[in-house]
Amino acid sequence: MRYIRYSRYTGEPWDEVDLQELVHRLGDYFLHSGFPSMYYGVSEFDPERTLEQLRQAILQALEQGDLLPPELLPQLLENPDPAQNEQLRELLDQLIERLAREGYISPQQPQITPPPDQAPRGSIAAPGEREQARFEITDKALDFLGFKTLKDLLGSLGRSSFGRHDTRDLATGIESGGASRPYEFGDTLNLDISATLSSAIRREGARLPLPLDYRDLAVHQCEYQSSCATVLMLDCSHSMILYGEDRFTPAKRVALALSHLIRTQYPGDSLHLVLFHDSAEEMPLGQLARAQVGPYYTNTREGLRLAQRILLRQKKDMRQIVMITDGKPSALTLPDGRIYKNAFGLDPFVVSETMQEVAKCKRAGILINTFMLASDYSLIHFVQQVTELCRGKAYFTTPYNLGQYLLMDYLQRKTRTIH
Repeated sequence: MRYIRYSRYTGEPWDEVDLQELVHRLGDYFLHSGFPSMYYGVSEFDPERTLEQLRQAILQALEQGDLLPPELLPQLLENPDPAQNEQLRELLDQLIERLAREGYISPQQPQITPPPDQAPRGSIAAPGEREQARFEITDKALDFLGFKTLKDLLGSLGRSSFGRHDTRDLATGIESGGASRPYEFGDTLNLDISATLSSAIRREGARLPLPLDYRDLAVHQCEYQSSCATVLMLDCSHSMILYGEDRFTPAKRVALALSHLIRTQYPGDSLHLVLFHDSAEEMPLGQLARAQVGPYYTNTREGLRLAQRILLRQKKDMRQIVMITDGKPSALTLPDGRIYKNAFGLDPFVVSETMQEVAKCKRAGILINTFMLASDYSLIHFVQQVTELCRGKAYFTTPYNLGQYLLMDYLQRKTRTIH
Protein backbone atom coordinates (compact mmCIF):
# COMPACT_ATOMS: atom_id res chain seq x y z
CA MET A 1 0.00 0.00 0.00
CA ARG A 2 1.25 3.45 -0.93
CA TYR A 3 1.67 6.02 1.86
CA ILE A 4 1.93 9.79 1.67
CA ARG A 5 3.57 11.62 4.54
CA TYR A 6 2.47 15.20 5.18
CA SER A 7 4.52 17.76 7.06
CA ARG A 8 3.76 21.26 8.25
CA TYR A 9 4.23 23.91 5.56
CA THR A 10 6.59 26.54 6.89
CA GLY A 11 6.32 28.86 3.88
CA GLU A 12 8.99 30.59 1.87
CA PRO A 13 11.05 33.61 2.97
CA TRP A 14 9.34 35.92 0.49
CA ASP A 15 5.95 35.07 2.01
CA GLU A 16 7.06 36.77 5.24
CA VAL A 17 7.60 40.15 3.58
CA ASP A 18 4.81 42.72 4.00
CA LEU A 19 4.33 43.82 0.40
CA GLN A 20 2.70 47.15 1.22
CA GLU A 21 5.51 48.05 3.60
CA LEU A 22 8.00 47.13 0.90
CA VAL A 23 6.25 49.40 -1.62
CA HIS A 24 6.26 52.19 0.96
CA ARG A 25 10.03 51.83 1.45
CA LEU A 26 10.58 51.78 -2.30
CA GLY A 27 8.68 55.07 -2.64
CA ASP A 28 11.80 57.25 -2.99
CA TYR A 29 13.13 54.93 -5.70
CA PHE A 30 9.82 54.86 -7.58
CA LEU A 31 9.48 58.67 -7.42
CA HIS A 32 13.16 59.45 -8.01
CA SER A 33 13.51 62.82 -9.73
CA GLY A 34 16.53 62.17 -11.87
CA PHE A 35 19.93 63.80 -12.32
CA PRO A 36 22.89 61.49 -10.67
CA SER A 37 25.81 63.60 -9.53
CA MET A 38 29.19 62.23 -8.47
CA TYR A 39 29.69 65.23 -6.18
CA TYR A 40 26.39 65.52 -4.33
CA GLY A 41 24.98 61.98 -4.55
CA VAL A 42 21.86 63.27 -6.29
CA SER A 43 21.02 61.99 -9.74
CA GLU A 44 21.40 64.24 -12.75
CA PHE A 45 20.26 61.82 -15.43
CA ASP A 46 17.02 59.98 -16.00
CA PRO A 47 17.51 56.69 -14.10
CA GLU A 48 16.66 53.59 -16.08
CA ARG A 49 13.89 51.56 -14.51
CA THR A 50 15.45 48.14 -15.00
CA LEU A 51 14.59 45.04 -13.03
CA GLU A 52 18.23 44.75 -11.98
CA GLN A 53 18.08 48.20 -10.39
CA LEU A 54 14.80 47.23 -8.74
CA ARG A 55 16.54 44.19 -7.22
CA GLN A 56 19.19 46.48 -5.75
CA ALA A 57 16.53 48.81 -4.34
CA ILE A 58 14.67 45.87 -2.75
CA LEU A 59 17.94 44.57 -1.30
CA GLN A 60 18.59 47.94 0.34
CA ALA A 61 15.06 47.90 1.80
CA LEU A 62 15.65 44.40 3.20
CA GLU A 63 18.94 45.46 4.77
CA GLN A 64 17.07 48.04 6.83
CA GLY A 65 15.49 45.16 8.77
CA ASP A 66 11.90 44.51 9.95
CA LEU A 67 10.77 43.03 6.63
CA LEU A 68 12.27 39.55 7.16
CA PRO A 69 12.42 37.37 10.30
CA PRO A 70 15.50 38.32 12.39
CA GLU A 71 16.93 34.81 12.24
CA LEU A 72 16.71 34.71 8.43
CA LEU A 73 18.16 38.13 7.63
CA PRO A 74 21.85 37.41 8.53
CA GLN A 75 21.74 34.14 6.61
CA LEU A 76 20.49 35.79 3.42
CA LEU A 77 22.68 38.87 3.67
CA GLU A 78 25.86 36.96 4.56
CA ASN A 79 26.76 37.31 0.89
CA PRO A 80 24.81 40.38 -0.37
CA ASP A 81 25.74 39.76 -4.01
CA PRO A 82 22.66 38.21 -5.70
CA ALA A 83 24.85 36.86 -8.51
CA GLN A 84 26.71 34.63 -6.01
CA ASN A 85 23.91 34.01 -3.49
CA GLU A 86 21.32 31.81 -5.17
CA GLN A 87 18.89 31.92 -2.25
CA LEU A 88 19.00 35.73 -2.13
CA ARG A 89 18.57 35.92 -5.89
CA GLU A 90 15.48 33.71 -5.69
CA LEU A 91 14.07 35.83 -2.86
CA LEU A 92 14.46 39.05 -4.88
CA ASP A 93 12.95 37.48 -8.02
CA GLN A 94 9.96 36.17 -6.08
CA LEU A 95 9.36 39.59 -4.48
CA ILE A 96 9.42 41.21 -7.93
CA GLU A 97 6.95 38.58 -9.11
CA ARG A 98 4.68 39.35 -6.15
CA LEU A 99 4.86 43.09 -6.91
CA ALA A 100 3.84 42.39 -10.49
CA ARG A 101 1.09 39.94 -9.50
CA GLU A 102 -0.41 42.43 -7.03
CA GLY A 103 -0.38 45.15 -9.69
CA TYR A 104 2.26 47.51 -8.25
CA ILE A 105 4.64 47.23 -11.21
CA SER A 106 4.30 46.22 -14.83
CA PRO A 107 7.37 44.33 -16.14
CA GLN A 108 8.29 44.75 -19.79
CA GLN A 109 9.97 42.18 -22.00
CA PRO A 110 13.51 43.06 -23.08
CA GLN A 111 14.04 43.88 -26.73
CA ILE A 112 16.86 42.83 -29.02
CA THR A 113 18.97 45.67 -30.42
CA PRO A 114 18.38 46.05 -34.19
CA PRO A 115 21.20 45.95 -36.78
CA PRO A 116 23.31 49.12 -37.17
CA ASP A 117 21.45 50.29 -40.26
CA GLN A 118 18.16 50.14 -38.34
CA ALA A 119 19.41 51.30 -34.95
CA PRO A 120 18.43 54.79 -33.71
CA ARG A 121 21.00 57.54 -33.87
CA GLY A 122 23.37 57.49 -30.90
CA SER A 123 22.91 53.79 -30.17
CA ILE A 124 26.16 52.06 -29.19
CA ALA A 125 24.87 48.59 -28.35
CA ALA A 126 26.14 45.68 -30.42
CA PRO A 127 23.71 44.14 -32.96
CA GLY A 128 21.69 41.33 -31.46
CA GLU A 129 22.46 42.41 -27.90
CA ARG A 130 19.50 42.03 -25.56
CA GLU A 131 18.48 45.11 -23.57
CA GLN A 132 17.92 44.87 -19.83
CA ALA A 133 14.38 44.07 -18.72
CA ARG A 134 12.54 47.17 -17.57
CA PHE A 135 9.34 47.90 -15.63
CA GLU A 136 6.75 50.64 -15.23
CA ILE A 137 5.03 51.87 -12.07
CA THR A 138 1.27 51.32 -12.11
CA ASP A 139 -1.53 53.64 -11.01
CA LYS A 140 -2.14 51.32 -8.06
CA ALA A 141 1.39 51.94 -6.77
CA LEU A 142 1.02 55.71 -7.17
CA ASP A 143 -2.35 55.65 -5.41
CA PHE A 144 -0.92 53.60 -2.54
CA LEU A 145 2.06 55.94 -2.12
CA GLY A 146 -0.33 58.90 -2.09
CA PHE A 147 -2.44 57.20 0.58
CA LYS A 148 0.57 56.39 2.77
CA THR A 149 1.96 59.92 2.45
CA LEU A 150 -1.42 61.43 3.26
CA LYS A 151 -1.84 59.15 6.28
CA ASP A 152 1.60 60.07 7.61
CA LEU A 153 1.01 63.79 7.06
CA LEU A 154 -2.40 63.80 8.72
CA GLY A 155 -0.96 61.86 11.64
CA SER A 156 1.75 64.48 12.08
CA LEU A 157 -0.93 67.20 11.99
CA GLY A 158 -2.90 65.47 14.74
CA ARG A 159 -6.05 65.15 12.64
CA SER A 160 -8.12 62.01 13.00
CA SER A 161 -10.73 62.83 10.38
CA PHE A 162 -11.29 65.24 7.53
CA GLY A 163 -14.09 66.14 5.18
CA ARG A 164 -15.36 68.71 2.75
CA HIS A 165 -14.56 72.43 2.87
CA ASP A 166 -16.86 74.07 5.42
CA THR A 167 -17.66 77.77 5.20
CA ARG A 168 -19.35 80.28 7.47
CA ASP A 169 -22.39 80.57 5.16
CA LEU A 170 -25.58 78.54 5.50
CA ALA A 171 -27.57 76.97 2.67
CA THR A 172 -30.35 74.44 2.20
CA GLY A 173 -29.03 70.94 1.77
CA ILE A 174 -29.32 67.42 3.13
CA GLU A 175 -27.74 67.59 6.59
CA SER A 176 -29.22 70.24 8.85
CA GLY A 177 -26.74 72.42 10.63
CA GLY A 178 -28.77 75.47 11.67
CA ALA A 179 -32.25 76.80 12.38
CA SER A 180 -34.92 76.45 9.72
CA ARG A 181 -36.11 79.42 7.68
CA PRO A 182 -38.92 80.23 5.22
CA TYR A 183 -38.57 78.59 1.82
CA GLU A 184 -37.31 80.80 -1.01
CA PHE A 185 -37.44 80.06 -4.68
CA GLY A 186 -34.36 78.07 -5.73
CA ASP A 187 -33.79 76.40 -2.34
CA THR A 188 -33.37 72.65 -2.09
CA LEU A 189 -36.75 71.37 -0.91
CA ASN A 190 -35.38 69.98 2.36
CA LEU A 191 -38.58 70.65 4.31
CA ASP A 192 -38.69 71.16 8.06
CA ILE A 193 -41.99 69.31 8.59
CA SER A 194 -42.51 70.48 12.17
CA ALA A 195 -41.98 74.16 11.37
CA THR A 196 -44.16 73.91 8.24
CA LEU A 197 -47.10 72.30 10.08
CA SER A 198 -46.77 74.66 13.05
CA SER A 199 -47.03 77.67 10.72
CA ALA A 200 -50.15 76.24 9.06
CA ILE A 201 -51.78 75.45 12.46
CA ARG A 202 -51.13 78.95 13.76
CA ARG A 203 -52.74 80.38 10.64
CA GLU A 204 -55.70 77.95 10.19
CA GLY A 205 -56.08 76.33 13.59
CA ALA A 206 -55.94 72.63 14.45
CA ARG A 207 -58.33 71.09 11.92
CA LEU A 208 -58.34 68.45 9.23
CA PRO A 209 -57.68 68.63 6.42
CA LEU A 210 -54.97 71.19 7.16
CA PRO A 211 -54.46 73.55 4.20
CA LEU A 212 -50.85 74.51 3.47
CA ASP A 213 -49.88 77.78 1.92
CA TYR A 214 -46.62 78.74 0.16
CA ARG A 215 -45.67 80.99 3.08
CA ASP A 216 -45.93 78.04 5.52
CA LEU A 217 -43.07 76.17 3.89
CA ALA A 218 -39.88 76.08 5.99
CA VAL A 219 -36.60 74.42 5.05
CA HIS A 220 -33.67 73.16 7.06
CA GLN A 221 -30.40 75.03 6.78
CA CYS A 222 -27.03 73.26 6.56
CA GLU A 223 -23.47 74.53 6.37
CA TYR A 224 -22.61 75.78 2.90
CA GLN A 225 -19.88 73.48 1.55
CA SER A 226 -17.86 74.89 -1.30
CA SER A 227 -16.06 73.23 -4.18
CA CYS A 228 -12.53 74.16 -5.15
CA ALA A 229 -10.49 73.90 -8.35
CA THR A 230 -6.75 73.67 -7.71
CA VAL A 231 -3.77 73.80 -10.05
CA LEU A 232 -0.59 72.51 -8.46
CA MET A 233 2.44 74.20 -10.07
CA LEU A 234 5.69 72.26 -9.58
CA ASP A 235 9.03 73.86 -10.35
CA CYS A 236 11.24 71.29 -12.16
CA SER A 237 14.18 73.58 -12.88
CA HIS A 238 17.76 72.52 -12.17
CA SER A 239 17.86 74.26 -8.80
CA MET A 240 15.40 71.75 -7.36
CA ILE A 241 18.22 69.19 -6.99
CA LEU A 242 21.27 71.40 -6.52
CA TYR A 243 23.72 71.23 -3.59
CA GLY A 244 22.99 67.61 -2.69
CA GLU A 245 19.33 68.11 -1.71
CA ASP A 246 16.50 66.60 -3.73
CA ARG A 247 13.55 68.96 -3.30
CA PHE A 248 11.50 67.59 -6.18
CA THR A 249 10.82 64.06 -4.89
CA PRO A 250 9.18 65.32 -1.64
CA ALA A 251 7.09 67.70 -3.77
CA LYS A 252 5.91 64.76 -5.89
CA ARG A 253 4.97 62.84 -2.74
CA VAL A 254 2.86 65.78 -1.53
CA ALA A 255 1.17 66.02 -4.96
CA LEU A 256 0.21 62.33 -4.74
CA ALA A 257 -1.13 62.82 -1.21
CA LEU A 258 -3.19 65.85 -2.26
CA SER A 259 -4.56 63.92 -5.25
CA HIS A 260 -5.61 61.04 -3.00
CA LEU A 261 -7.22 63.43 -0.51
CA ILE A 262 -9.28 65.20 -3.17
CA ARG A 263 -10.38 62.01 -4.91
CA THR A 264 -11.51 60.27 -1.71
CA GLN A 265 -12.75 63.11 0.50
CA TYR A 266 -13.56 66.04 -1.79
CA PRO A 267 -15.16 64.48 -4.89
CA GLY A 268 -16.52 67.86 -5.96
CA ASP A 269 -13.03 69.38 -6.15
CA SER A 270 -10.61 69.15 -9.04
CA LEU A 271 -6.80 68.99 -9.16
CA HIS A 272 -4.56 69.64 -12.17
CA LEU A 273 -0.78 69.43 -12.33
CA VAL A 274 1.43 71.93 -14.17
CA LEU A 275 5.21 71.59 -14.48
CA PHE A 276 7.05 74.83 -15.20
CA HIS A 277 10.68 75.14 -16.32
CA ASP A 278 11.88 76.87 -19.54
CA SER A 279 8.20 76.73 -20.53
CA ALA A 280 5.19 75.02 -18.90
CA GLU A 281 3.14 71.91 -19.54
CA GLU A 282 0.16 70.14 -18.01
CA MET A 283 0.88 66.59 -16.88
CA PRO A 284 -1.69 63.90 -15.95
CA LEU A 285 -1.35 62.92 -12.30
CA GLY A 286 -0.89 59.30 -13.39
CA GLN A 287 2.38 60.32 -15.07
CA LEU A 288 3.75 62.18 -12.04
CA ALA A 289 6.24 59.45 -11.07
CA ARG A 290 7.94 59.90 -14.44
CA ALA A 291 8.41 63.66 -14.02
CA GLN A 292 12.09 64.59 -13.92
CA VAL A 293 14.11 67.64 -13.03
CA GLY A 294 16.11 68.96 -16.00
CA PRO A 295 18.75 71.56 -16.85
CA TYR A 296 16.09 74.26 -17.02
CA TYR A 297 15.48 77.85 -15.96
CA THR A 298 12.33 79.00 -14.12
CA ASN A 299 9.57 80.41 -16.34
CA THR A 300 7.06 81.28 -13.62
CA ARG A 301 4.94 83.50 -15.89
CA GLU A 302 4.33 80.70 -18.40
CA GLY A 303 3.26 78.40 -15.57
CA LEU A 304 0.79 81.01 -14.30
CA ARG A 305 -0.59 81.51 -17.81
CA LEU A 306 -1.27 77.80 -18.27
CA ALA A 307 -2.74 77.51 -14.76
CA GLN A 308 -5.15 80.38 -15.50
CA ARG A 309 -6.36 78.76 -18.72
CA ILE A 310 -7.07 75.54 -16.82
CA LEU A 311 -8.86 77.24 -13.92
CA LEU A 312 -11.02 79.49 -16.09
CA ARG A 313 -12.58 76.34 -17.54
CA GLN A 314 -13.61 75.16 -14.07
CA LYS A 315 -17.04 76.10 -12.73
CA LYS A 316 -16.14 76.03 -9.03
CA ASP A 317 -16.78 78.29 -6.06
CA MET A 318 -13.07 78.74 -5.43
CA ARG A 319 -10.11 78.63 -7.78
CA GLN A 320 -6.55 78.57 -6.53
CA ILE A 321 -2.97 78.02 -7.63
CA VAL A 322 -0.57 76.20 -5.31
CA MET A 323 2.98 76.96 -6.45
CA ILE A 324 5.94 74.94 -5.11
CA THR A 325 9.29 76.41 -6.06
CA ASP A 326 12.76 77.15 -4.77
CA GLY A 327 13.91 79.61 -7.40
CA LYS A 328 13.32 83.11 -8.60
CA PRO A 329 11.74 83.66 -12.04
CA SER A 330 14.60 83.55 -14.54
CA ALA A 331 12.95 82.99 -17.93
CA LEU A 332 10.21 84.40 -20.14
CA THR A 333 8.54 83.29 -23.35
CA LEU A 334 8.78 86.16 -25.82
CA PRO A 335 5.99 86.92 -28.34
CA ASP A 336 8.00 85.28 -31.16
CA GLY A 337 8.33 82.04 -29.14
CA ARG A 338 11.97 82.51 -28.10
CA ILE A 339 12.91 81.97 -24.45
CA TYR A 340 14.58 84.92 -22.71
CA LYS A 341 16.82 83.67 -19.86
CA ASN A 342 18.73 85.41 -17.10
CA ALA A 343 19.77 83.46 -14.00
CA PHE A 344 21.79 86.30 -12.41
CA GLY A 345 19.74 88.05 -9.75
CA LEU A 346 16.19 89.25 -10.17
CA ASP A 347 15.89 90.51 -13.73
CA PRO A 348 13.54 93.56 -13.63
CA PHE A 349 12.07 92.65 -17.03
CA VAL A 350 11.30 89.06 -15.95
CA VAL A 351 9.89 90.15 -12.59
CA SER A 352 7.64 92.87 -14.05
CA GLU A 353 6.17 90.53 -16.68
CA THR A 354 5.61 87.84 -14.04
CA MET A 355 3.88 90.30 -11.70
CA GLN A 356 1.56 91.36 -14.54
CA GLU A 357 0.48 87.73 -14.80
CA VAL A 358 -0.09 87.64 -11.04
CA ALA A 359 -2.30 90.73 -11.41
CA LYS A 360 -4.36 88.91 -14.07
CA CYS A 361 -4.88 86.05 -11.61
CA LYS A 362 -6.13 88.54 -9.03
CA ARG A 363 -8.62 90.07 -11.48
CA ALA A 364 -9.88 86.59 -12.36
CA GLY A 365 -10.47 85.82 -8.67
CA ILE A 366 -7.71 83.19 -8.55
CA LEU A 367 -5.83 82.81 -5.26
CA ILE A 368 -2.08 82.05 -5.34
CA ASN A 369 -0.48 80.27 -2.39
CA THR A 370 3.30 79.91 -2.65
CA PHE A 371 5.43 77.31 -0.91
CA MET A 372 9.05 78.43 -1.09
CA LEU A 373 11.77 75.81 -0.50
CA ALA A 374 14.57 78.37 -0.13
CA SER A 375 15.38 81.36 2.07
CA ASP A 376 17.33 83.68 -0.24
CA TYR A 377 16.52 87.34 0.47
CA SER A 378 15.68 88.19 -3.15
CA LEU A 379 13.30 85.22 -3.33
CA ILE A 380 11.56 86.24 -0.13
CA HIS A 381 11.05 89.74 -1.51
CA PHE A 382 9.58 88.39 -4.76
CA VAL A 383 7.20 86.00 -2.94
CA GLN A 384 6.07 88.80 -0.63
CA GLN A 385 5.18 90.89 -3.69
CA VAL A 386 3.11 88.03 -5.11
CA THR A 387 1.38 87.51 -1.76
CA GLU A 388 0.49 91.17 -1.31
CA LEU A 389 -0.87 91.48 -4.83
CA CYS A 390 -3.09 88.40 -4.92
CA ARG A 391 -3.91 88.25 -1.17
CA GLY A 392 -2.66 84.69 -0.97
CA LYS A 393 -0.30 83.07 1.53
CA ALA A 394 3.42 82.38 1.49
CA TYR A 395 5.14 79.55 3.33
CA PHE A 396 8.91 79.33 3.67
CA THR A 397 9.65 75.75 4.59
CA THR A 398 11.88 72.72 3.95
CA PRO A 399 11.14 69.86 1.55
CA TYR A 400 10.30 67.52 4.42
CA ASN A 401 7.91 69.95 6.15
CA LEU A 402 6.27 70.91 2.87
CA GLY A 403 3.45 68.37 3.14
CA GLN A 404 2.37 69.51 6.60
CA TYR A 405 2.10 73.16 5.55
CA LEU A 406 0.35 72.39 2.27
CA LEU A 407 -2.27 70.10 3.80
CA MET A 408 -2.93 72.50 6.68
CA ASP A 409 -3.54 75.21 4.12
CA TYR A 410 -5.87 73.00 2.08
CA LEU A 411 -7.82 71.51 5.00
CA GLN A 412 -8.48 74.73 6.87
CA ARG A 413 -11.96 76.24 6.62
CA LYS A 414 -12.39 78.21 3.41
CA THR A 415 -14.91 81.01 3.41
CA ARG A 416 -16.68 82.85 0.66
CA THR A 417 -19.26 85.64 0.64
CA ILE A 418 -22.57 85.17 -1.16
CA HIS A 419 -23.63 88.42 -2.85
